[in-house]
Amino acid sequence: MTLETLISSIEPLNQEAMEQARRRQMSLAKPPESLGRLEDLSIQLSGITGSVHNSMDHTHLLVFAADNGVVEEGVSSAPQSVTLMQTINLTRAKTGASVLAKHFGSGITVCDVGVNAVITDPKVLNRKIAMGTQNIFKGPAMTREQAEKAILIGAGLAMETKADALGVGEMGIGNTTTSSAVLAVLLGVPVEKVTGRGGGITDAAFRKKKEVISRAIEINKPDPRDAVDVLQKVGGFDLAAMCGAFLGAAASHRPVVIDGFISVVAALCAVRLCPLVRSYLVPSHASYEIGYRLAMEELGLQPLFLLGMRLGEGSGCPLAFQVLSAACAILNDMATFDQAGIDDGYLKEIREGDKFTVEGAK
Repeated sequence: MTLETLISSIEPLNQEAMEQARRRQMSLAKPPESLGRLEDLSIQLSGITGSVHNSMDHTHLLVFAADNGVVEEGVSSAPQSVTLMQTINLTRAKTGASVLAKHFGSGITVCDVGVNAVITDPKVLNRKIAMGTQNIFKGPAMTREQAEKAILIGAGLAMETKADALGVGEMGIGNTTTSSAVLAVLLGVPVEKVTGRGGGITDAAFRKKKEVISRAIEINKPDPRDAVDVLQKVGGFDLAAMCGAFLGAAASHRPVVIDGFISVVAALCAVRLCPLVRSYLVPSHASYEIGYRLAMEELGLQPLFLLGMRLGEGSGCPLAFQVLSAACAILNDMATFDQAGIDDGYLKEIREGDKFTVEGAK
């Protein structure tokens, strides 16, 4: 599989299935659109799978782990060794994301695409490209070949994972720095508008972080029209693999959940490579990181949850899986007006226009 063949294999949503799902929603015994985004999600799922009736019996979180050479510049409060330890802990249901995945019965795969250590734990999938990326403050993060390899690793893992829905998370100290750099380039906005404090840093370190990102963009000159070039020059192996996972999920007709800031930047990269991917995306929580909002606005999406979360790892995905399951249950199991013995003729005028919005309400 090449990147070109992967992108060309992604198809638009099935409009016929979506229309059938929309008609079924209108026949259910409830005021029109009264279940809001649950209805929207059920229709989206029908378009993704081509089937009106879907289930979320098997959900799976993909976590891509890698180190980033830019940590040499003091942009993170945590030492690089945390990447290794948390990569292993993710497989033991000892981190936030893996605890939630276990609690809700979701599967989890932790994939090493560039941790700066030799990992012998058999539960960590070894797809290591290198011992971390190069320092973007001094030059490109990786080669073009490595960037494409990382994307295809992520896509391949997504396509081979058997699940009704996938979620995409990460583990890698320093990756809010690389994600901010990638987002600043893709959106053409000042670094200050997309850069937050990540896991928490001092004022001095925060100033340094923004200076490092600005300098990295200046010296590497990534092309905003080419997402692969941006990932290669100022991104990370984790980001590139996550981008691939979004592409792979779309190529295999599965919904794919965005976690937080790093995940949404990877999703944006995937959409820049193939705009059709957007229709397969399901956002989870609103990340506390300031760049998240701009990335979501660019994608035209809104988060499902406002929980003040900023952990990463894919921690929002198991929560979103439950909402997808609820959307399926509504469409599958709720009674229609006929089944409920209700004459829905009283809804005729309501269905012809907006009869719910209160003027002046905010």
